Amino acid sequence: MKWVKKYFYKKPNLIVILGPTATGKTSLAIELAKRFDGEVISADSRQVYRGLDIGTAKVTEEEMQGIPHHMIDVVNPQERYTVAQFVNTATSIIKDVHSRKKVPIICGGTGMYIDALVYSQSFPQVAPNTKLRAELEKKSTTELFILLKERDQERAQTIDHNNKVRLVRALEIVNDIGSTPQQQKQQLKYKTLCIGLDLPNDVLYQRIHERIVDRLDHQHMLDEARKLHADGVSYERMEELGLEYRYMAKYLQGEMSYDDMIEELSAKTRQFVKRQRTWFKRNANIHWYNPITDTETIYQHVERFLRA
Repeated sequence: MKWVKKYFYKKPNLIVILGPTATGKTSLAIELAKRFDGEVISADSRQVYRGLDIGTAKVTEEEMQGIPHHMIDVVNPQERYTVAQFVNTATSIIKDVHSRKKVPIICGGTGMYIDALVYSQSFPQVAPNTKLRAELEKKSTTELFILLKERDQERAQTIDHNNKVRLVRALEIVNDIGSTPQQQKQQLKYKTLCIGLDLPNDVLYQRIHERIVDRLDHQHMLDEARKLHADGVSYERMEELGLEYRYMAKYLQGEMSYDDMIEELSAKTRQFVKRQRTWFKRNANIHWYNPITDTETIYQHVERFLRA
């Protein structure tokens, strides 16, 4: 009777809000949760870390407006959190949200997290290669990125080429199985609606620059970086955590001026947006909207999806 169960089985609903940084994903997710009795599950590879609040634009308790949020402040920043760990925990949370007759809303810009959670994927069982890692660690990030580009051009397009940890791991996987597996999507595990948010470059880039300046000048983001370091997060680890923390670490070590930090961070964030777009454009199931002009259309789309 397995065919009968399969025929009548209805996949549970899942809404995904994704897109480049600074496009208003968090605000939209909270509004959808209020309208459709949902709970938000963060899919951000840095918001899982405690203490990375201002730099990652982590939602505040006030901004949550009473909406439950999950997968935020999961581990200490000294630890490394894997995609597999994220999927295991987030899958359990989705099951719990469904059991309470609420709508799980995934929100974030980490494409690898989202794809791994939404699709029936298997993770490469590649054990750490101590000898290879030792060899790769001797190379600069530039050398590692060139090497990865030669061996797996698709992964090179989406990876943070300044993140040595990720570059080494990608090359470790390539060495073992031939390529990194981010493109290996399979069947959707849920009845999924993917809402993508994006803005014209001039608007988005201005938002990014203004947000960086505001965080540094008015939200005490540098004090957050100083506290992280005082609490035991090394400058090397801060650089691994990327973007804001990487360039604040450089500034705090006297490697660049305040103005150069802002300009470099703005430029690198624009590059990050390009990598996010490259990742997401491969998914033909994403419905793209402008968050400034299309909010009512988004609400109507979600309502139709949940009624179907």
